[in-house]
Amino acid sequence: MPVNADADNGVEEASRAENGLPVNEVFYSLQGEGKLAGTPTVFVRTSGCNLRCWFCDSYHTSWEPTHAWMTLDEILAEVTDHDADHVVLTGGEPLMHEASIELLDRLGEAGYHTTVETNGTIYRDAHVDLASISPKLASSTPTESKDPRGEGEWAEKHEANRIDMDDLAALVDAYESQLKFVVTGRDDMEEIEDLVERVRSATTSAIADSDILLMPEGTTRDQLDRSRNDVAELAMEYGYRYTPRLHVDLWNDAPGT
Repeated sequence: MPVNADADNGVEEASRAENGLPVNEVFYSLQGEGKLAGTPTVFVRTSGCNLRCWFCDSYHTSWEPTHAWMTLDEILAEVTDHDADHVVLTGGEPLMHEASIELLDRLGEAGYHTTVETNGTIYRDAHVDLASISPKLASSTPTESKDPRGEGEWAEKHEANRIDMDDLAALVDAYESQLKFVVTGRDDMEEIEDLVERVRSATTSAIADSDILLMPEGTTRDQLDRSRNDVAELAMEYGYRYTPRLHVDLWNDAPGT
């Protein structure tokens, strides 16, 4: 269910926030990234984000959010329309929304395996089978030259808020997790190594190198063609796991994939 514009159903904003979520799209595809790449999956993509990566692959959940308000019952009904045991709650940043907790709990009660794709700056106590945590590196900051709108107004706020070590550590300790880094080049590796060491020092959970994933930046096949081999070689050099962007390889940048 792609949603291309905000839908006003006349319900008070506070009531909508309590009983539903701003949903950009619900769709059935294959998980394209991480440990579960290739798994048939229903994606619930919420709108709204507390950061602004210049390379964001869901522009209409962050830079120019669009959504319709859906009740949790409506979301669950859409999920059950598909023959999948795996649900990904993604965004934007889905853990911004209080109602995400109840949605995840209800999905768990219904027997679904749940993955939450998060930037790691917000911890929630909910039913999460896999926390797919993507800490944002300095190379993600939307400086004026990289800002898709050419303004640079988000650069300072993004840089100040892109890492919250307390919440990131809480997510790792609470859930099975993977740390998924979007790599723009070799220069990112020094920061990745530093962040991995900081997270390991801040958590009681063991973080294996196989739980650290390097993913090439790029939202089209042409972009990935220029970057995937370099990132794969970095994964081998550092002993981390390489993750593809399978959905891009299969469907390029088509929506709903």
